[in-house]
Amino acid sequence: MLRAAARSWLSGRYPTEQVARLADSDTGWDPASWRQLGALGWLDPDLGMLEYAVLAEESGYALYPGPWWSSVALAAPVLGAVPERPTTLAWAERGTTDLRSAAVSAATTARQRSGVWRLTGSKQQVPDLAQSEAVLVVAAGPDGIGVWQVAVDAATVCPVSTMDTTRRFADLRLEDIEAELVLAPGAAEDALHAVRLRATALLACEAVGIAQHALDLSSAHARERTQFGRPIGTFQGVSHRIADIYTALQLGRSLAYRAAWSVAAAAADAEEAVTVAVLSAGEGAVLACENAIQAMGGIGFTWDHSLHRFYKRAQWITAFDGTGRSRREELATVLLGTG
Repeated sequence: MLRAAARSWLSGRYPTEQVARLADSDTGWDPASWRQLGALGWLDPDLGMLEYAVLAEESGYALYPGPWWSSVALAAPVLGAVPERPTTLAWAERGTTDLRSAAVSAATTARQRSGVWRLTGSKQQVPDLAQSEAVLVVAAGPDGIGVWQVAVDAATVCPVSTMDTTRRFADLRLEDIEAELVLAPGAAEDALHAVRLRATALLACEAVGIAQHALDLSSAHARERTQFGRPIGTFQGVSHRIADIYTALQLGRSLAYRAAWSVAAAAADAEEAVTVAVLSAGEGAVLACENAIQAMGGIGFTWDHSLHRFYKRAQWITAFDGTGRSRREELATVLLGTG
């Protein structure tokens, strides 16, 4: 029921034409959708990881352009609950680009004067920053790495051009900006580890939605498009590509939901489950989009068709907080016990 309700709302509110218009607009999203998400229950504190997994898959299927993932996956583990307003997390900076390194080192500083915390420094490539009202900033305080909250309109936001305009990024500049302490040093490392697991698991589910969309588009095209008096899906050059999409999709979905369950249950193998899931689902989504583009021929290569937007999101997912090579190294470390 949750999946059906989410898909019904997304398909009605965000057909591919609307997503394209928003992606090419100045704001990149419809701010009114945040209130609608709240009314639909997407921000309900009673939802668990498995419910969020379903919503992440459906948002990937529709390529929803908005800060829902940032708020649920990046901000919520730090705040202890899903925020009422769009909120993101800023951790990357020169020399500390991944969440693991940000948990132990940060050039952005937090100092307290007259009982008020103030932040100075800069953060790079913050997801959904321009679409958020608040940002959680990883910074170095007098006693170590902590997390502080800053109002986005009080800081300097510098939009960054990336290939995926459905998920905007921006750099954050802080010059003695007033901030509120959210996580004191000592608690930040565990919280950022939780962020990494949750965010990556939900991105794996999002990738499953992208692969499903690619499968639906390509298989429908293969049934409807005819050549030499036959549907092109009857030709092996097309049908084998679609079969490869289906195979990758089924494996990715199984591993993505296993990862979501592992995070929800705080399973001992959660790290391994999440790493395997994002490798399989992320690369599966890239493969799905590439094969769909090929199966759909000329139309799949055009800018006006929606496939290139899904392809770009899939590529971004595979690069979130690591690369295929670095994640395989992580997996080898977990499975083989190597240092």
